[in-house]
Amino acid sequence: MNCINFVVPMNPCPCGYYPDLSRCRCTPHEVRRYLRRVSGPVLDRIDICVEAHPVGFKDIVQRPAGESSRQVRARVMEARRIQEERYTGTGIRFNADLRAADMERFCNLGTEQKRFMERMFASMKLTARGYHRILKVARTVADLAGGGKIEEEHLAEAICYRQMEVFQ
Repeated sequence: MNCINFVVPMNPCPCGYYPDLSRCRCTPHEVRRYLRRVSGPVLDRIDICVEAHPVGFKDIVQRPAGESSRQVRARVMEARRIQEERYTGTGIRFNADLRAADMERFCNLGTEQKRFMERMFASMKLTARGYHRILKVARTVADLAGGGKIEEEHLAEAICYRQMEVFQ
């Protein structure tokens, strides 16, 4: 099984400046109409969706607090090792390779997590594909946190990566 990364950069509106309201001249209706040109089935296949906001001068010159690139790389490498160990002998390499049939075994949720996802499934009007994509991303978030079981906070973070409020 091969993991395929698909990065889809796109302008968020016809003029290209949204959400910078000091520069964007599009109406909210124009922004929604523009973004809805991407079909639901295509959106349903996107695991992570993030908005990139403009970077200001202060952001560039002030040293940000947080993890260094070296620390992030170490966490990513550890998450890859955890996945390699978890999937030994299965033909699966990464969480992204999981099929729907693999979810119960590798993305097993506790009672509270199942209740949380039941609420999210209904409120977000998820498809089965969307639900499984959230589980895969949550499995990765949990792996980046050390590889334990998937907790509600991991699910919530994965859901945040799925949200794009303009599409709502």
